[in-house]
Formats: sequence, C-alpha cells, structure tokens
Amino acid sequence: MCGLSGMLGSPDPSVVNKMVSLQHHRGPDGSGLWHDPEVCLGHVRLAIVDLEGSPQPIQSQEGNVLIANGEIYNFESIRSSLSGYSWTTFGDSETILALFEKTSLGNQNASAKDHGAWIQQLDGMFAFALWNPVNHQLILARDEMGIKPLIRTRVGDSLLFSSEVKALRAHPAYKPQLDECALMARLVWEYPLDATTLFADVHQVRPGTVEVWSLEEGVPVLVDSHRFSNPRIEPVAAYNESLGAQRLLDGFIDSVGQRLMSDVPVGIVLSGGLDSSLVAAVANDAAQRYDRPTPECWTVAESEDNPDWVAAELVASSLDLNHHQSIMESDSFAKHLPMLSWHGEDLDVSVLFFQPLFKTMAQSVRVGLCGQGADEIHAGYPRYSNLESHRGELRKRIQMLNHQFTKTFDSGALDVNDGGWWEADHRPEKHLQSLQSTLQFELDHGQLSNFQLRLVDRHSMAHSLEVRVPFLGRSHRKDALQLPMNQRLPESGLEKKALRQAASLTSLPTSVVERKKLPAGTATSPTLLSDCLNEYRPHIETIASRWKFCEPLLKHQPELALGLGLFEAIHLTGDQQPRYNRSIDALLAEVI
Repeated sequence: MCGLSGMLGSPDPSVVNKMVSLQHHRGPDGSGLWHDPEVCLGHVRLAIVDLEGSPQPIQSQEGNVLIANGEIYNFESIRSSLSGYSWTTFGDSETILALFEKTSLGNQNASAKDHGAWIQQLDGMFAFALWNPVNHQLILARDEMGIKPLIRTRVGDSLLFSSEVKALRAHPAYKPQLDECALMARLVWEYPLDATTLFADVHQVRPGTVEVWSLEEGVPVLVDSHRFSNPRIEPVAAYNESLGAQRLLDGFIDSVGQRLMSDVPVGIVLSGGLDSSLVAAVANDAAQRYDRPTPECWTVAESEDNPDWVAAELVASSLDLNHHQSIMESDSFAKHLPMLSWHGEDLDVSVLFFQPLFKTMAQSVRVGLCGQGADEIHAGYPRYSNLESHRGELRKRIQMLNHQFTKTFDSGALDVNDGGWWEADHRPEKHLQSLQSTLQFELDHGQLSNFQLRLVDRHSMAHSLEVRVPFLGRSHRKDALQLPMNQRLPESGLEKKALRQAASLTSLPTSVVERKKLPAGTATSPTLLSDCLNEYRPHIETIASRWKFCEPLLKHQPELALGLGLFEAIHLTGDQQPRYNRSIDALLAEVI
C-alpha cells in the first residue's frame, strides 16, 4: 500500500516532494521522486510484498516510469506468463509496467481502450500513474471497484494528482474551496456522487477507468479515456439455493485466501456483524488453501455490553481465533474527531471507532481484512427494504435546499462536461424504481467507492495499515452479482438471504448468521456519539445557520452539520500546515 503524488506540466520537484511528505502516513517505509521536463512522480511506500526490494518510482530499461498503490493478487501468474521481460523487483507492482510494455509499447497510437485491455488482466485493488516518455503520455488508472483512490485537479498549467486531496496543499497556488453543489448532492444521497469531492474542481478518476493525458503547448490535456470494467448486477433466471450457497462460500474462501498474500502479518477487522464474522469464519480454510498463517482478530466498541462487542467475542471464541479487544475511551470523540476529519476529507463523524481500531491493529499487523462491500452487492442496508420510503426521504431532503443548483439537480440537467458528473440525471425517482436499479446506481455512482471504501482506505492508511475487502474479490463478486433479487432481499425474512445461507455452512453461531444488520458507526459507539452531538448541539445550530442554502437539511442531519464545521476549519481555512492537533472547540471557534 502506498501514496501517489504527481505533476504533469511545469513540474516542480519541490512541490511533489511536499506532496509526498503530506502523505507520509500512507507509506512510512520509503519514498522516491522521479522527474523530467514534462512530469514529476512521487511515491511513499508501505512495504507488504518484497519488503527489501520494490522501491518506487520504478523505471524500466525502456524508460517508462510507474508509481502504483495497492496490491495485484495475481502478480505471480502474470510474471510467469511474461517471458523476456527484464524484472528488477520481486514485487507485484512491476507487473503493471511489464504488461504495459509487452502489450502497448510498440503501438504509438494506443488508445485508452487498448490500455484497458491489458489493465483488465490485473486482479487486485490499485491506482497507478505510468509515464511513457516515448509517446509523452501519462496513463492514470484505477481498479474496477474503486477500492484505491486517485484524485486530480488543475493548478495553472499543471495537472496535479495524488491519493489524497490533502497532498494538493503542497502547491502554493492551490487554494481549497468548498464545492457547494457536491455538498448538496452529498447531503441528499448520503455519499459524494460520481467524480465529485467536497473540494471545488478536485475530481476522482472513475473506478475501472483508464485516462491518457498529454501536453499540448505545455498544457495538460485529457487525450482519451475508457471505462475498461463496468460491474453489472445481472440476476440469473434460475437459482439452486443449496448449490448456490456452496458456490458462493467457495468463491468467498478463495477471495479471502487471495487477500492473505503478504510478507507481513495479516489481521481481521471483526465487528460482530455477519460480514466481518464470515471473513473470520473462513479464515482458517482460506489460510490452508493458500498456505498462509490464520489471521488474528481485532474488535473495538464503547463498552463490554455493546452488542457488537458481545457478538464479536462469541465469533472469535467459537472459531478459536486469537482475539484482541479494546474499549473506547469516554473522551474518544473529543480526542479523535479532528484527526478523523483530516484523514477522512469528508463529513463523517459516526465512524470515529475506526481511529482507535486501526491504530491498535497497526501495532501488530500491516494488513487487515474487513467486511466492506457485502451490503452493496447483497442488499444489506435497511433502506433497500422500503424503496418508496427511501425515495420519499431523498425527495424531502431535496426540498430542504434553497439554491439555484436545486433546479438543475431536480430537472436532471447536471453538466456532464464539467468533470464532476458522470450522468446528468440523479433524481431518486429515476434510479430507485427497483432493488436492482437501486443497487446498480449505488454501485456506479458512489455509495461503495466514494463512501464505504473511502472510509476504510483513509482511516486505515492514517495508521499505515492496509485493509483489503474480500467481498469485492472477483471470485466472490462474479457469483454475487448474478444472485436473483429474492436471494438478496426476500419478501419475508432477513436481508442477504443467499449470503446467510452460505454463512450457515460454516462454524459461525446461528445467532450471528441470523443477526440483523446494524449501522456500523452508531452501533459500535451509540452513547458516545449521542453524547458528542448533545454537547455540541449549540455549535451545530450555529453551523447550520451559516449555510442558508442547506440550513434545514443540516439541522435534519446534525452529525453532518458537525462534520461540515470541522471540515471547514481543518480543510478550508488556515495555512498549509495540518490542523488536526487542535481541539474541536478551538477549531469550531474559527468558523462560527
């Protein structure tokens, strides 16, 4: 796992070097810089595979230069299939460079679609930048599910790109500003939509997409782009429940086994919910299948009476897994919310438990496995059970806005040419007609990549911990995307029916297999979160009143109002120095 930094056009190594330092938490094991008159590439490394080798940027004998973030799980098979390539490392990232040279180097007119063909051979989670000095082209690409981040913006005659927005602060001409339209969409849908971030003109490379950039008269230009993978929910007409459950489980064991690939210790994030518990349940079988050690587990909650704590304890003991447990401190929110905002780069405050959890895990392991992604493909969220009510809630939120953007948003006329929107129409009435259309929309437009996966990436990497998501592995995802809708959400009974049937084939206790879905953040620390919101209620009211165009909506979602106040204080004011070491009161005093 690593952090990427780069600058195409008028490259300044001192700026990129500072971008690198601002992402040091993503890679404390090494850093590197490479530049020529057109581009500068920077990298920080968290060593997971080939610990002593594989420094980046990696430059091939042909002169191509790569910086990459993530893991390529099938790198060994790719290496064995590429005869004649002069390998310089034993790591997984160099397979990206090798595939590029074997399939694209000789094609001076290679299109983004051509690049997509070789990128599709990579099975893993990744974001990378590859500079081809022969064609004077920069290739940016991101994995098909958007597990690893890659953002970009223009500053003067330069294209800046990085793993996290905070790295952009290194450029003296970059002035972070709030994207009010992105904020309103975020407040309505509960997650950032499409390529938007809360930062004006800072956009994400789309998951499963490759972009080709070049310089024209010294100015960066997007020459071509191609979405090489577009995961689709395509239910099969006939489904055998018993055979399907076993196939679903086998594919999941394989996904977990793949993600045990590591030269450093691996652990499991165990919340006590069905998804993380299933990771724990198959860990031993997966470890045996891939000849790896069985991981240990980590749990954090606000008390020993917490349902998550109790369930996780039951899971670990029934599976005979080593289990590390930590109780959150009573002042956890006061101590950690500024850090949460700094690393999260969004409005989230309910997932505060991530900070102590990942900090504790990182003291023992470098890699973690979590249950993220299961709810999106198996229909686990409560809102899916009553789409009419959910549409009504989104419509109510839209009506709480008082901004010219509302008319554009509500007429389905977003500007797809401004870089932030992938689709012109994001009205809930269009996309939430059925469970299938809802799941597809959220898969395509941000619920998974912009929210859940962003949370895990930013807050784990804040502590130099790489977290992997086996539910999004190809072997499991292939079967899961083909499940009939009634195998995800039956007319009666619990959500995630097929997944629960697969879980029942393991040694998990029945009470865990049948445990109902609870919201991760509020379930893990409900009292601490409630106490924090009550303590800052007057501040929340004041913050909401400062943003007249969305004041009613912020009062309707007080935790996001508090998050917005911290976001403004930490990311939009002051100088380039991080400000997360200040107290909540001191930070909010500057903006209210």
